[in-house]
Amino acid sequence: MKKSLFLYLFILTLLFTVFTYMFLTKQVKFEQDRYVKTTTKLRDSIQLLKTKLADANYFSLENNENAQNYFDVVSTSKTIQYEKLIPAVTEKLLDLNSNPKGNPYTGQDQIGANKFIINKVKVLNHRWIIADFSDGEYWGEVLLKYFVNGDESISFEVNQSLLYQKQK
Repeated sequence: MKKSLFLYLFILTLLFTVFTYMFLTKQVKFEQDRYVKTTTKLRDSIQLLKTKLADANYFSLENNENAQNYFDVVSTSKTIQYEKLIPAVTEKLLDLNSNPKGNPYTGQDQIGANKFIINKVKVLNHRWIIADFSDGEYWGEVLLKYFVNGDESISFEVNQSLLYQKQK
């Protein structure tokens, strides 16, 4: 009886060991396959986001080589680096928000008690800027021309301004 008990225990232990080994082997393979699938999916997502970002930044001075070359003309004595120009133009335009009547380059007169100020600026190329503005109640967008003068000062000109309807 004692021998058969040990025999049954040995067989049960052997079966338990075989089943455990098979389970763990398949689990490792399953985890590896899942890791490969997840990694592939994430790489595809990253590539898709890179493509969308490149499409979104198509109209920007950072990605427009022709517009960048406009400032690197060999015939002029001064060249302007576009990496420094973009923050300078943005800062100059946003500094005009401190005007008591609002930013004059929104293309809109003050409607209510609040003044129009520019919130976001995107430098499109060597000549154009698009900006978002609001007074807290009304929102709009403006297309601006900008010029870098000989003394490296920057001047702006409103090309077109759009004011959205007030949301109810």
